Amino acid sequence: MSGCCGPSAEDQSQRTLLWTVLVLNAAMFVVEFGAGWMARSSGLMADSLDMLADALVYGLSLYAVGRGVTEKARAALLNGSLQMVLGVGVLVHVGWRISQGSTPEADTMGWIAALALVVNAACFGLLFSRRSGDINLRASWICSRNDMIANVGVLVAAGLVVWFESPWPDWLIATLVALIIIHSAWGILRDARASLASGAEVSSSCCAPSAAGSSCSASAGPVAKAESACCGGKSA
Repeated sequence: MSGCCGPSAEDQSQRTLLWTVLVLNAAMFVVEFGAGWMARSSGLMADSLDMLADALVYGLSLYAVGRGVTEKARAALLNGSLQMVLGVGVLVHVGWRISQGSTPEADTMGWIAALALVVNAACFGLLFSRRSGDINLRASWICSRNDMIANVGVLVAAGLVVWFESPWPDWLIATLVALIIIHSAWGILRDARASLASGAEVSSSCCAPSAAGSSCSASAGPVAKAESACCGGKSA
């Protein structure tokens, strides 16, 4: 939390972290989008749009650093809305690829997905210590976690395209990535609405034990329910 008299050291640390992961994701979006288009891979295209969604999340999270609860929740609401639009866009792209019937280049899919996995693993590591932070930092960590799952999926799809000599594994993994984006967007939107309704900041403090060993307080109200979706509903 920042004080009222100017940016705190914690706020500055958050900004540096978010700028780092934003640049990494934006750069990887350009690389992956171009490779996906040239390789005719819906999986890579979907994964690249997921990278773009993350870059947007990080940018809006930067805006929210040091601001009040309401502004943070509104930024998260915009985050979720943008991700929802991108998720639906991926589904539309998959439908277009199916209508074209084009087969992707599996080799390009594989090595670009491996590169994206390295980038997302780095972002995940940077954000891991912030997974119990405010709603926007938590959204950022969730994005990186989901991205690694999607990257592994694209790698598997590349192998299956070669094995079955069919583009369907690529289309299926792209659909799965789209559904992951949409599911994450729904969760962020739900948490943001809960934060706006309660007037309290949504915090995933239950995801890890605190130094004092405390669990979620009973006063969290509807926010605690939103937290449980991320934390698995477990408390110490």
